Amino acid sequence: MSNPAESSAPEGVLMERPGDRAASEEAMRLGDPPAHGAAVAFIVERLHEDILAGRLAPGSRLVECELTARFSVSRGPVREALRRLAAEGLIEHRPHRGALVRRLCEREIRELFQIRVETESLAARLAAESDDAEARARFVAAIRPIFDDRGRCALDYLAENAAFHEAAMALAGNLQLRELAMRLHLPLIMAQVGDILTPDALEASVREHRAIAEAILAHDPAAAAALMRADLERAAALALATWDKEESEALS
Repeated sequence: MSNPAESSAPEGVLMERPGDRAASEEAMRLGDPPAHGAAVAFIVERLHEDILAGRLAPGSRLVECELTARFSVSRGPVREALRRLAAEGLIEHRPHRGALVRRLCEREIRELFQIRVETESLAARLAAESDDAEARARFVAAIRPIFDDRGRCALDYLAENAAFHEAAMALAGNLQLRELAMRLHLPLIMAQVGDILTPDALEASVREHRAIAEAILAHDPAAAAALMRADLERAAALALATWDKEESEALS
């Protein structure tokens, strides 16, 4: 019988039951292994965060014995967690090397961004057209960090960037578009460019996000779509430049 919490989630997205995370954390704090399902969900969530935050770099090996020690579990939950992450496209299995954090190739980055530019531009337009007062209030609350003038490090920015794009997609209100966007791995792509997210690059991105948000809140669909397109095209150029740089260094 399937887990109701997982069967109601969009394809490719793991949903935990409300008590899973707390139960897992408490069990690990006390040194007792959590239940299998809770352990798998906990491991998936932790590794998912590590990958998308850039703490696990592209190409990093995920060694089973190290993960069993880290999470105080047997190999079974670790293997199931790795299987789920592979199904999400975040890791891959290589002969003689085991599980690795997925490193996108140049073609994958280019093609994913081509699709993402179109889907997110549409989402920005739909968000600007939305008259749902409650949804707009949730959008305002979710994007509040982009109006903070604090200095940002790359890891903080990656989380803020993912939250901003998710908030715009949520306000758009198109569930099929939202599910499609979730499969295009923008957070994974951006996690792979973390090393060259300079202070100037971060500041430019934050300015772009503020402009997009202001257009959405001003009910200006054309401006919101155009600004979102420009933001993602700049991100694509950054990601591709990073890939070219890394390839050149690997061959030198």
